Amino acid sequence: MDDYLKEALEIVKAQASVRTLTEDEITSMVRKLSEGIRQFAEGKPEPEEAPVPPVDPKKAIREKSIINLEDGKPYKILTKKNLAKYGITPDEYREKWGYKKGTPLICKALQRERRKKMKDMKLWEKRKEARKKKAEK
Repeated sequence: MDDYLKEALEIVKAQASVRTLTEDEITSMVRKLSEGIRQFAEGKPEPEEAPVPPVDPKKAIREKSIINLEDGKPYKILTKKNLAKYGITPDEYREKWGYKKGTPLICKALQRERRKKMKDMKLWEKRKEARKKKAEK
């Protein structure tokens, strides 16, 4: 019997002493552990599993919060600085979780509030006036 299998059996034996395991659980556990130990010992990287989000990405952008799919915490807005903690940019975050390229990473209420504020400021009219004054000089 190879060493990897022996080590896996020891681990499963210890686990079985603590809780009840079915025959299928024991065999699958031994297989997974022995393969994992073998890969680790040989220096092969483990196959990366697709990340599982804490909530459905389609439901993460809510009225009063946006759920960060990296840590599962709610925020009003996901900033570059916040996402930098996980080593990704906002564009990489959108791509990773299946959002369209221009999707704002901000809760819906705050987005509406900012849009209304910008419409009230009418910056485009102020720019036109500034251009007219500049052209007159």
